Amino acid sequence: MKYSEEKKALLSTILCLLFMIVGFILEKSGTAFYQISFIFAIFFGGFKQTKEGLLDTLENKHLNVDLLMALAAIGACIIGNWFEGAMLTFIFCLSGALEEYTTNKSKKEIASLMNLQPETAFLLNNLGKTTEVAVTQLQIGDYLLVPKGARIPIDGILTKGSSTIDEAAITGESVPVEKGIEDDLFGGTINLGDAITMRVSKNSEDTLFAKIIRLVNEAQSTPSQTASFIEKLENSYVKIVLIAIPMMILIPYLFLGWSWNESFYRGMVLLVVASPCALVASATPATLAAISNGARNGVLFKGGVYLENLASLKAISFDKTGTLTRGIPVVTDAIFLKNKQEGLNILLAMERNSTHPLAQALIARFDNENTAVYDQIEVKNIIGFGMETTIDSTTWRVGKSTFNDQTTIKEEIQNNIEQLQNAGKTVICLFQDQEIIAYFGLLDVPKPEAKKVISYFKQSGIHTMMITGDHDKTASAVATELEIDEIYANCLPEDKTILIQKQKETYGVNAMVGDGINDAPALANAAIGVAMGQGTDIAMDVADMVLMQNDLEKLQMSHLLSKKLKRIVTQNIAFSAGVIVLLILSNFFQIINLPLGVIGHEGSTILVILNGLRMLKTIPNKKNSPQKYSAQKTEFV
Repeated sequence: MKYSEEKKALLSTILCLLFMIVGFILEKSGTAFYQISFIFAIFFGGFKQTKEGLLDTLENKHLNVDLLMALAAIGACIIGNWFEGAMLTFIFCLSGALEEYTTNKSKKEIASLMNLQPETAFLLNNLGKTTEVAVTQLQIGDYLLVPKGARIPIDGILTKGSSTIDEAAITGESVPVEKGIEDDLFGGTINLGDAITMRVSKNSEDTLFAKIIRLVNEAQSTPSQTASFIEKLENSYVKIVLIAIPMMILIPYLFLGWSWNESFYRGMVLLVVASPCALVASATPATLAAISNGARNGVLFKGGVYLENLASLKAISFDKTGTLTRGIPVVTDAIFLKNKQEGLNILLAMERNSTHPLAQALIARFDNENTAVYDQIEVKNIIGFGMETTIDSTTWRVGKSTFNDQTTIKEEIQNNIEQLQNAGKTVICLFQDQEIIAYFGLLDVPKPEAKKVISYFKQSGIHTMMITGDHDKTASAVATELEIDEIYANCLPEDKTILIQKQKETYGVNAMVGDGINDAPALANAAIGVAMGQGTDIAMDVADMVLMQNDLEKLQMSHLLSKKLKRIVTQNIAFSAGVIVLLILSNFFQIINLPLGVIGHEGSTILVILNGLRMLKTIPNKKNSPQKYSAQKTEFV
């Protein structure tokens, strides 16, 4: 039977405790050879740490706290304090088991994700028959059958049927998503509806699911700056302690009149209390827990250093389209001058012949108001202007206000159109022969949570900036709505990169949030690059963290998570350093004995690890009432 490291550590701790108790009973009863029981306790409790300490020292020339604990236990036994030596080993072993438990608990989200990866798929042949094959054998372009209730085996495109998909494993979002023809499907998600057919679009090692697992595993293997600093400090600190022990033994014995036994005893106590176990455990368990917390909530950090740096954020920049905004236009204004119902029916009939986003926005807004269907109309595209059709000798046009140069638009209407355009909106007009009968304002509106998130960063003293390739008026309309501090429009990818570099020089720690290929250079140059999960692959590859749900509130949550991590690590460092100083002074003045030193030292280590586990708790992220954008203004004159 193969035991995990966590189970081995727990078994060692239990055996150490049992032999320690037996040795204590034998010692109190006056039985000979009670030392043998204590030796077994020290062996079972300290073998793993001592072995690791020796290997680390020999292979990497790096001294660590494991050696200090082994030397302290041996020293206690040499001066006849067998029980104290066994107790030291037991509590050290217990703290090690607890740290192993913390690490495993921090990684459980990734372990559960690994278990969710499907290993087989139902491959469809040309005759419609299925063959069960390994996911690793699938190739791009293969067609698969996904039964009801089954996990989608690999990334692909839905080609037949429609279904409800549970994407919680990918995005952290508990609400299932409706999927139709040509929608993207992700491996590891669950088909809650009827059986569907899909076409494979990525190899198994390139799926979003595989990328998530790879990113989080890499992140948990990359220490934060604080953890790296403590690890470097540990080697030097252990050397100082090893030099101080002989001085602690010899100076009081030679110059202060202490007995040899007392001096040696105090040296052993110093060896215990001066060991930086709690200090070493101050950052890593908390950082691992925070990274796992983020993964559980749909935020991927590529290293502890980026999560830690987020707490020191001074400036943040956003791309506009798809990041701050929905990425699709919405009808915000609809003004009808006459013939509303007839105009609507013909408008929808014409727009259904187009796949343009503006056409889709008009259909989405007015489709439920359609009362007549024109199936046989012939629609002509006029490149650069719009579309035209003739029904019952009446010519209908839809497009720019300059589409019909024979139409004289009243000054009042022209002013209204210009006002909409000045607000950054795209204006679409509907003409009946030579007369304008309706016009519409469309805008790529901000996401419901965008204003709240921008407000949060501003209240936190963080400078906000929007960098976009869109023209000035559209950028200004969105930035004004969101109350962003600084706006840059008409930016090419190199312009974005230069702006980010200048911002980094000015503010220090800055972040760039984007989703497109044109954002990738800026993401790579920012101190922290943040990619939207539904963006391009290259944006996610170069970014330092990924928001899987495209939800900006997760960015706010990540900042709060980072600030909490900083507080906890600071608490741990201050507490552990304070305990070490207090115990060293108490030992010098002969206030504490070895058992109290063991309890104080190892107890502080356990408390520091438990404090780090608080990072697994969900970060509260209160939601304001979301802003709703639709056709807020619909008029009929």
